[in-house]
Amino acid sequence: MNPVIGLDVAKGESQVQAFLDKKQPYKKSLKIAHTLEGLSNLLDFIKEVEDISGGRPPIVLESTGHYHTPVVQYFEDRGYLLIIVNPLISYRAKSSSLRKVKTDIIDAHHLCDLYYKEDLEPYKQRGIQLLNLRNLTRQHENITGMFVQTKLQFQAVLDQVFPEYCGVFGDLYSDVSLLTLQAFSTSEEVLEAGKETIANKIKEFCKSRSQQWANSQAEKLMAAAAQNPFQKALYHSLSLSLNMYINMLLEYKKHLSTLKDEIDALAKQIEECKIIRSIPGIGEKIAATIISEIGEIDRFNHPKKLVAFAGIDPSIFESGTFKGTLNRITKRGSSRLRQALYMAVKCAIRDCRKQKTTDKVIPRNKRLREFYDKKREEGKPYKVAVIACANKLLHWIYALLKSKSTFQDLA
Repeated sequence: MNPVIGLDVAKGESQVQAFLDKKQPYKKSLKIAHTLEGLSNLLDFIKEVEDISGGRPPIVLESTGHYHTPVVQYFEDRGYLLIIVNPLISYRAKSSSLRKVKTDIIDAHHLCDLYYKEDLEPYKQRGIQLLNLRNLTRQHENITGMFVQTKLQFQAVLDQVFPEYCGVFGDLYSDVSLLTLQAFSTSEEVLEAGKETIANKIKEFCKSRSQQWANSQAEKLMAAAAQNPFQKALYHSLSLSLNMYINMLLEYKKHLSTLKDEIDALAKQIEECKIIRSIPGIGEKIAATIISEIGEIDRFNHPKKLVAFAGIDPSIFESGTFKGTLNRITKRGSSRLRQALYMAVKCAIRDCRKQKTTDKVIPRNKRLREFYDKKREEGKPYKVAVIACANKLLHWIYALLKSKSTFQDLA
């Protein structure tokens, strides 16, 4: 017999269907909760299938974000073979039926059928360090997105309260700028406080700068207040919103700084990050993102599989004598890896000065820039050439990680 267990995973629970062999379902489908008691009951059920079939069944389930994590961790610790299926593959298998029926019971049944029809690869556990790095880089990306949105909302409110303030400090979103604006949020408050009070406050917020610099910034703030069209805050709601957004921006900056320190510290312990950083144009943040999304390179036995995982392989459409010419990339892999590769290529092909004392410029990555120029000379559009470079870069990364060697750029 060739038994299998199919799990249709949802939030906090799973629908379970067991097969003893092809087209031989065992008992009726049952639902279990993702609690210690529920998973223990599932383990008893699986052992029952083992006793009857005489073999240990693999467990097939869909990749469902983080919902399947407790199931994977529970059965991985007990030595069971897990097969995590891409939802696109399972959806294609479900669509093969003429009947349009969608229930959890049928989905669990389809997963068992898929096991007998397809040559599915078993799930390979990622290292704890790489999982931690992936969680940190993804969290950094999420908070960066919220930080950018808060900046836009803050700017919209500032334009209605103190638009002239934007030119006072070199960086509007620096700590000293935000704290100063929080202390003197309207022109009326600035003019009433006076230059000396404002200068002392600025010096208090930025102790690393001189008193002369603080006096200069106070003068700029006084001049901006005099030119501000909104001398008084007519709407209390705007002042309240401005103060709220300043607090949010300061908190986001603290969180991003903490995450960056954690990412840098963890990346230094991972050999693969050092290997990827040897490629000119790839910095610490991009290297950490790339390796955290790829995971162990042993999961891929060919560079084309890694390219497909990134979703930058071309889609192909042919039928009879027709061959499609407008072939876009599939975008079916990791969007974060794809974005990191795109940024890495843009940094690598960009020109930079060889020495600050001369005007001579060279690309950061000469080999990749030559490949990019070649594609452009062939008539490829900019984005097509960049994606071709990303494909080339991913092949290099695969080779370096497999051989555990560093990149040797041409001088």
